Amino acid sequence: MVKRLYELTMAMNLKEIEKYIKEAFPDALIEIQDLAGDGNHYSATVTSSQFSGKSKIEQHKMVYNSLKGKMGNELHALAIKTKEQ
Repeated sequence: MVKRLYELTMAMNLKEIEKYIKEAFPDALIEIQDLAGDGNHYSATVTSSQFSGKSKIEQHKMVYNSLKGKMGNELHALAIKTKEQ
């Protein structure tokens, strides 16, 4: 029961993640998967022209920044793949 309560108060759903990323990258193609089926472990592939000329580290930071501090709080784990459009 404690685990379920934690999930209800802390978990971030797939649509919320997509919304935050889309706000930061309006041209992005976004694919998100719930890796464990628990609403806490996701993988996101983000393709955007905004990544042009940026290193992978810079691209990933841009995606993490789009989540506005949710990473590590409401969002437990997110594996990121980025691609230039």
